[in-house]
Amino acid sequence: MAREGVKWPALPLSVYLLLAILLVTAPVVCLISVVDYVGTARELEENADEFQDQAETGIVLSMALVDTGLKLFDNTLDRRLEEGFGPVLAEYERAKRDPGAMDLSRVREELGGEMDIYIINASGVIEETTYPPDLGLDFRGIPYFYDRLTEIRLGDAFVADRVVAEISTGKLRKYAYMPSPDHRYVFELGLAEPGFREDRTALRYGDAVRELVNLDPAIREIRIFDCLGTLISGEARPDDDRRLEMVRQAYREKTTLEVENATAGKLVRYIFVDMGDGSYPSDMSLVIELTYSTKVAEAKLAGMLGQHMNVLLIAILCIGSLSFLAARSLTRPIRTLVEDVDAVARGDLDRPIRVGGDEEFVQLGESISSMVGSLKETMQRLRESEKEIIRHSHTLEEQVRERTAALEESNRMTTLFLDIMGHDISNANNAANLYAELLLADLDGEPEAEYLRKAKIGLAKSIEIVRNVNTIQHIQGCVQPLLAIDLDGAIRREIEHSPDSRITYAGTTATVLADNLLPEVFANLIGNAKKFGGPAVEITVRVEDRGDEVEVSIEDTGPGIPDAVKPHLFERLTRGPHRAAGTGLGLYICRVLVERYGGRIRADDRIPGSPECGAAIRFTLRKAGSGGSP
Repeated sequence: MAREGVKWPALPLSVYLLLAILLVTAPVVCLISVVDYVGTARELEENADEFQDQAETGIVLSMALVDTGLKLFDNTLDRRLEEGFGPVLAEYERAKRDPGAMDLSRVREELGGEMDIYIINASGVIEETTYPPDLGLDFRGIPYFYDRLTEIRLGDAFVADRVVAEISTGKLRKYAYMPSPDHRYVFELGLAEPGFREDRTALRYGDAVRELVNLDPAIREIRIFDCLGTLISGEARPDDDRRLEMVRQAYREKTTLEVENATAGKLVRYIFVDMGDGSYPSDMSLVIELTYSTKVAEAKLAGMLGQHMNVLLIAILCIGSLSFLAARSLTRPIRTLVEDVDAVARGDLDRPIRVGGDEEFVQLGESISSMVGSLKETMQRLRESEKEIIRHSHTLEEQVRERTAALEESNRMTTLFLDIMGHDISNANNAANLYAELLLADLDGEPEAEYLRKAKIGLAKSIEIVRNVNTIQHIQGCVQPLLAIDLDGAIRREIEHSPDSRITYAGTTATVLADNLLPEVFANLIGNAKKFGGPAVEITVRVEDRGDEVEVSIEDTGPGIPDAVKPHLFERLTRGPHRAAGTGLGLYICRVLVERYGGRIRADDRIPGSPECGAAIRFTLRKAGSGGSP
């Protein structure tokens, strides 16, 4: 039965208001904080997973890139090994096809002492060899390799392998295989590593991924194993037996495995990198062991939780403070406050705020009066600022025009370089890459020289493009003052760069106005004459005095320039009609430089009216000392 007549102690209205506001806002703030923490934690985990995927993808791509480079190097040794099988087959026939009667030591010396010889029988066992550690080695323990050896023994072709580690010692060797004429054995040659170690060490799997690993703070260690479980990069660990089992399992299943040790704060991932190539007996696939520290993510989550707790505490304190102020303000006599505030709202900023009642209301009235005073000062500052804005607006339009012009110029330059990158360098590199792939496909036979020549032509064109781009950068990057340049020295230096060409030049004593880019004009014009004219072309350089200027002519006996092409020959990205046409930038650079020096350039016929008798490029240069120049 409830007791009647019990009265609770009366509390100030501000306390009730404060409690009411806290009861409403505190749960909302807590809920918002929890939702934000959960969302942030989920985003952090997703970002960590994405960063991990990106790092692992980059590592796998780096492995593939290094393997491609190593494959290119390994293939350069194929011919040497293929030629080495000649003495081996001859000795086999001399011994009446009896491996035990073969003098393998003599054959090894005949091959220069750098290759060891192995004779593998149909059971996959090394029956005879010049390398005792591998005698009796049974390849049936490596099923896929034994199956490949069987295919080679039953076939008729030479098969080159990659550079791989010896099973017995781990040293690197380049292997190749040839079936015996009676298909009873497989002959194997192994080139020892001193012959190529220095050339091959420029590409390392560990070096390729080290930079990528350093970008991920969660990665503590990376080790790389080959298909046999041999550690090829990284340091040995005390628990390697257990880890090697995971490596072999990842290789067998050709998948990615992971082992997490929550106590130690580690996550170890074993990533299978498929580098199998059916054209080689050996499988170059790798397994990458990545050790992650889970404590990094845990520390971030713990730090984030602490931050959220601090923010929540500060928010509750701020809400409590604001609630207290709001509760105090609400106790002011509402009618007087509304009248005075309405007057102020209508623009009467000189209206005094009447206060009365408790101390809380007096403080609120003083605060409103202070606010009105600050508002008046702010309005005065706004009026002054408006005047200042009007004054500055007159100069703003001119500044915008100047900035717009600068941006348009930058856009034109950007377009120029994008044209170069997209049009020329891409085409040249694609051509070089195509012929390089053809060369890699089959190095046996005479066509390889033609493929290599074409690949070099593509690479030379790429180099020419880069040189032209650098020249354009010099031209556009800064305007150098014109200086007095010895024309004869500039011409002769460029002629010296073409010692195999037939160039006639009588010399000159003229000094012209130019800068250090003048040799680029002669380099491009002489280079074009050589390119289009062929090896038998005759080039003549003439310098003729024209009063305050000289006219320079570069003439050749090549195929000439059609009249329809001449008006557009010096435009950017315009090529000639011949097969040897270049990047379309050389003559454009010549025109820009000559016009920069105050001259003119044109295309002409070596013999007027006979374009087929050769071309002549003529341009003028101002003499030094004329017209106020140096």
